[in-house]
Amino acid sequence: MNVSYKWLSDYIDLDGIAPQELAEMLTRGGIEIDSVPSRNAGVTKVVVGFVKTREKHPDADKLSVCTVDAGLGEDLQIVCGASNVAAGLKVPVAIVGAKLPGGLDIKRAKLRGVESQGMICSARELGINDKLLPKEQQEGILVLPEDTQIGLDILDVLALNDSILELDLTPNRSDCLSMLGVAYETAALTGRSIRIPDPELDLYPTPDKTSDLVRVTIGAPELCTLYTARYVKGVKVAPSPLWLQNRLIAAGVRPINNIVDITNYVMLEYGQPLHAFDAAKVAGGHIDVRLARAGETLVTLDDQERKLEPHMLVIADAEKAIALAGVMGGANSEVASDTVDIILESAKFDGGNVRRTSRQLGLRSEASARFEKEVDTGRVRAALDRAAGLIAKYAQGLVTEGAAEAFVSQQEPAVIAISLGRINGMLGTSLSALEVKTIWSRLGFSAEQTGEDAWSVTVPTRRGDIARDVDLVEEVARLHGYDNIPTTPIEGPTTTGALTNAQSIRREIRKLWTHAGLHEAISYSVTSAGRTALFAELGEGAKPIPLAMPMSEERSVLRTVLLPSLLEAAAYNLTRRNSDIALFEIGSVYHTDEAVLTRLPNEKPRAALLLSGNRTPAAWNRKAEPFDFYDAKGLLELAFDRLGLSGRVSFEAASPEGFHPGRTAAVRFRTERGLETIGFVGQIHPDLQRDFDLTDSFAAELDLATVYEYADRAIEYRALPRFPAVERDVAVVVGLGVTGAELTGTVREAAGELLQSVRVFDVYTGERLGGDKKSVALALVYRHAERTLTDEEVTESFSRIVEKLEQTFGAELRK
Repeated sequence: MNVSYKWLSDYIDLDGIAPQELAEMLTRGGIEIDSVPSRNAGVTKVVVGFVKTREKHPDADKLSVCTVDAGLGEDLQIVCGASNVAAGLKVPVAIVGAKLPGGLDIKRAKLRGVESQGMICSARELGINDKLLPKEQQEGILVLPEDTQIGLDILDVLALNDSILELDLTPNRSDCLSMLGVAYETAALTGRSIRIPDPELDLYPTPDKTSDLVRVTIGAPELCTLYTARYVKGVKVAPSPLWLQNRLIAAGVRPINNIVDITNYVMLEYGQPLHAFDAAKVAGGHIDVRLARAGETLVTLDDQERKLEPHMLVIADAEKAIALAGVMGGANSEVASDTVDIILESAKFDGGNVRRTSRQLGLRSEASARFEKEVDTGRVRAALDRAAGLIAKYAQGLVTEGAAEAFVSQQEPAVIAISLGRINGMLGTSLSALEVKTIWSRLGFSAEQTGEDAWSVTVPTRRGDIARDVDLVEEVARLHGYDNIPTTPIEGPTTTGALTNAQSIRREIRKLWTHAGLHEAISYSVTSAGRTALFAELGEGAKPIPLAMPMSEERSVLRTVLLPSLLEAAAYNLTRRNSDIALFEIGSVYHTDEAVLTRLPNEKPRAALLLSGNRTPAAWNRKAEPFDFYDAKGLLELAFDRLGLSGRVSFEAASPEGFHPGRTAAVRFRTERGLETIGFVGQIHPDLQRDFDLTDSFAAELDLATVYEYADRAIEYRALPRFPAVERDVAVVVGLGVTGAELTGTVREAAGELLQSVRVFDVYTGERLGGDKKSVALALVYRHAERTLTDEEVTESFSRIVEKLEQTFGAELRK
């Protein structure tokens, strides 16, 4: 927001406060001022001149010799190269001794043999951004209005003796996107009174009523709560007065014509965007605020055809859309040079809808910047009347009686209870009740005393950023002065920072897998709808949750599974010649059973890993060793063992979607509720591997919620054994369907307390055993902590084991 210092002084007395001082005051009050540039870029001794005659230069086709009256008592002869110079024009003239931006000094000179006693200036030569001038003024010399007085200093005529305060506003202070908002802020900081402009409305000079000429309806009441319109007859579309153009240019807005300029001027003044329609182009005299229809298009004022979507709010007449609500008007209702009657609108549109429409169409405007931050309903009608009054004055329009209005709801002022103790307690100050009441008064807030040093504060609707008592405390801090708040020591109990149980477990898993050689991946929480359909069992049948405004089709829904993201990462690495991939990710997935969300989805913590390529690369003395199922399973067992969960976890053969049907296991977890499946580990299905151009790849994904519940991270220390162990091996022939976990579990159950460990160290299948048999070799270790074991003890335990295996599995000792 660019604020003209001179324009601001229309609303508040700034005597004795220089622009730089005001900038410092506003910044200390919380409204940051980036810079305070002067509009005068170094212009001196430039005055208004009148071109009395123009003759062709005798020796140059593109030069003219002009006689100019600059109010100096005698005419000047000036050679000018602009094509638009002509007799009868009022122009800026740099006389001898003048200085122009860029260090240009004006002296007497001869151009092609003809003396020149000055220079007729263009806007650019005066340091004005000519892109902000009306199109007809962007080339050649600057032409001034006919009624401009000869000899006046150009700094006064073009309001260049001014400074601009460049505000860098935070989103909550949208009230300062207007001159009046900055004036209120300045009044609060200085304690001076504010002058609100009179709408200057020429009350109803015609017998016509607006409601007889235009009808307003709201077809989308949830997106537009107030729409008002005035009808102005007999306007004369022409250039705006110079003072109005100067103020728009100072604010960075290009003047167009008096009607459009007045709507922009009032928008800058009140912060309420307005729009003027050519009444002859509004079919049926009916304005309806509705949602766009499927397939509807609109050519906007920038001459671009916009394809509208059903969520976009439009202003329509009886036949067609004529404007994008809060964003930009349509070319089909634009005010033109032949416009006679206009319909002037002022409304309150939903900020979220305006923001969505503006972003989707890539169409940002001064109006959308204000609407998307929510405008003040209390100024909707006031801004409309102000604009109508200015149009009546500067476009000779006749304003019809009353306004056509459609109303849904009224914005009520916030009423907030607060006490002096609350304020002083939060700020560490010792302010008195009188000081706080004075601050309420300077802010323009009404405060009703509800108790001893307690108030009920009514906040005007122009300050939509204030909703809670802490917001009022901040206002007191700003007005009292941040520099005046004393430094006080922090009081209260201190607590030692610590990780939560879930954070500690995630950190432990991350450390284990990183030390095991895996790299952590951090992927998007959003993916495509197709990816959420992969690994259905891990997704638990959750419905994909679409984003309201997705970045792309590939990032359009929340993920329900982690593994597709790791597969994408693996494919990405593979295309960059990194074929040995070991990744893991710890993150959240989002599950819901609702097609349309009415409650928050269930956010589930997950851990996933993916192995593809070789565990160790080939070397001169060894072959490459590819990853296999047991690498993935071993990484899970490593984590379970460190978290004290080994005794609760088992693995069972499974065939979930997305995994290889013969090389996958379900991870089963024993709880008080029984055995629960908390994930899967196995090889990725060959079809899916081909889709991602991967070789044999192995993956796992776990639900961490159960792990969080049962994990025991305490480390148990044992003394080193003092007595020797006794080792026995046994090989049994069993059916192919018997698993190693079943055998080792049975061995532990039968062996008793003397057995220290049991593991499978060999599996053999072959014709000698038969097609439905296999030999499993087990290594048993016995040890007693307090003495040396005898052969009889070990033999007795070994016999029980063999007998139990025979009874349970029909096992035979292999000979």
